[in-house]
Amino acid sequence: QECDFCGRRAVYYQRTAGVHRCDRCFIENIEKRFRRTVSKNNLIEPDDRVIAAVSGGTDSLTNLHLLGKYAEYKDVEILSLTIDEGIEGYRDESIPIARKNSKKLGIEHVVVSFEEVFGKKLDELAKISQEKNGPDPCTLCGILRRSLLNQASRELKADKLATGHNLDDETQTIILNYVRGDIARLSRLGAKSKGKERFVPRIKPLREIKEKEIAIYAMLNDLGAHVDNCPYVGGMRSEVREFVNKMEKNHPTTKFKILRMFDKLKPHIPVEEEEFDLKNCKICGEPSTKKLCRSCELLKSLEIERKEKTLIS
Repeated sequence: QECDFCGRRAVYYQRTAGVHRCDRCFIENIEKRFRRTVSKNNLIEPDDRVIAAVSGGTDSLTNLHLLGKYAEYKDVEILSLTIDEGIEGYRDESIPIARKNSKKLGIEHVVVSFEEVFGKKLDELAKISQEKNGPDPCTLCGILRRSLLNQASRELKADKLATGHNLDDETQTIILNYVRGDIARLSRLGAKSKGKERFVPRIKPLREIKEKEIAIYAMLNDLGAHVDNCPYVGGMRSEVREFVNKMEKNHPTTKFKILRMFDKLKPHIPVEEEEFDLKNCKICGEPSTKKLCRSCELLKSLEIERKEKTLIS
């Protein structure tokens, strides 16, 4: 099949647009959509210092690669940050990939590990949590990882923290919060989060690009991404993922329609923002609405003592 734009051999049929694209036209389209999302949502401004959260998977590597290319023509500084949760056979294989890609792009790469900060790897924390009837590994990891991403980004003096969330991630999260009736979380979703005191704003330059298309982009650019699924993945999100993917297969553009409808509804979501003073967590010193931040509260419930307060020496 020929490319509908240049006549070369097509590598991908874009069902949502009804067009065939060759490798060059496909790559050009992805990069154009990335820049459009950045521009439309004012995600990156001149002189910004942007941290790219890099796991070593297709999404985060594509995000890093696109940010690196973007910085070549804009007055922007890019750094990469990897959180090593300590998942045997998974994260230990992806870190060298993240390091290699960062080096190739001439981008400084920083690694922060659960073991250094909390004294234990996620594999160990998950066992302790199970014994104490605590949260499942996915929830445990999410709380601790988000905390470290923010603290490390702030210590690295970042203006923005860019994550590799794609269209699939966004639509799943939207549906998940609808199902849970979590209006507060819905109101916080979007291309860019509000930056509050000591919280680094988060941006999602890939939120309008499908997971499959990102994987193809990574393959065509030979990024050597780590493609295994996390062994702890599961829960309601997996069910929502199956549902949305089935709808997309039977009704192309479903994911785009879910995202577009949410973006139209978001300004009208009634949310009462509580007025509160941010305190410093008594254990780690991170911003918190309570005496202890959520991550330290969780660690305390598991009788785990945090080892490091400062992440970047």
